[in-house]
Amino acid sequence: MGLEDQAYNTFIETSPQGSLFHTTWWLDTVAGDRYDILFIKEKEEIVAAWPLTYNKLMGLHLITLPQLTPKLGIMLAPSSKIKYAEQLSKEINLIANLINLLPKHFLFYQRFSPEFTNWLPLYWANFKQTTRYTYVIENLSDLNKVWQNLRSNAKNHIRKAIENKLKVVTNLSLEKLLDLNQLTYNRQKLTVPYSREYVRRIDQACQKHGARKIFFAVDSEGSLHAAVYLVYDKKTAYYLLGGSNPELRSSGAQYLALWEAIKFAATVSQSFDFEGSMHSNIEPVFRGFGGVQKPYMEITRGNFFSEMAFSVLRRAWNKGGVSSAFCSRLLR
Repeated sequence: MGLEDQAYNTFIETSPQGSLFHTTWWLDTVAGDRYDILFIKEKEEIVAAWPLTYNKLMGLHLITLPQLTPKLGIMLAPSSKIKYAEQLSKEINLIANLINLLPKHFLFYQRFSPEFTNWLPLYWANFKQTTRYTYVIENLSDLNKVWQNLRSNAKNHIRKAIENKLKVVTNLSLEKLLDLNQLTYNRQKLTVPYSREYVRRIDQACQKHGARKIFFAVDSEGSLHAAVYLVYDKKTAYYLLGGSNPELRSSGAQYLALWEAIKFAATVSQSFDFEGSMHSNIEPVFRGFGGVQKPYMEITRGNFFSEMAFSVLRRAWNKGGVSSAFCSRLLR
């Protein structure tokens, strides 16, 4: 790859667009040897980088997102102390240079970090952009303030769960979460779009790097109501995966599990991202936790025929529901 892992991962920590999903250990886990990282250096320092993961879609070569990887996209070094217009010019040049490094004859589909805002060079290079939204609690340093920002109905659900003698534990197995996740998809008459083995592989990598926690809401009889799978780094904790028992959905368990996940996130991260907030049945739940609505970009590029493929892929991804997951069948 021509890039030292340590230098690259250090760059991720400083880049406003960097996330744990950009790291080499995450990419190794979800993409194996099917990825590359484009980068630009100045004075031996990385100033821009762009991870690409490769796959096939209906016989076409595609740069896309791996399953359970909400975003990738371009990362840039932090803004330097120069005039705003000069900073924009520098960004435009870096992004244009990265575009020139892209492999030829590949269709493109990625979602970028909310912190990436300057997509003009991509527009000029005939990419297309769709605005999407997530909700982010930007500052976890004051949990009292975070609680105050919750909507009253979210607070009521949490209080209801506590009144129902539900509690949140973190010592149950991944398989228990996957069982609840399966029930969630069954309720929606959908097929789980990723394999259990794939999730186990991600879980092993996250445990190795101290980057995950699972929260289970259980009642006094030990019945599982809901679960939340959290991944995190020093910057942000992400709600990556979850599920609930359809027969116990009225207990408020999902709200309680999410609140406990947020409380834990405050001990390890600066912010909390409710990935997957575009689903009409889920968005009100996440909005109720008082996060800031943040736009981010879904970027594509391809010919007329590939637009149909992108449409199929997008519909499949958007069926990920509460799990924020992505469809695997189209990516084989």
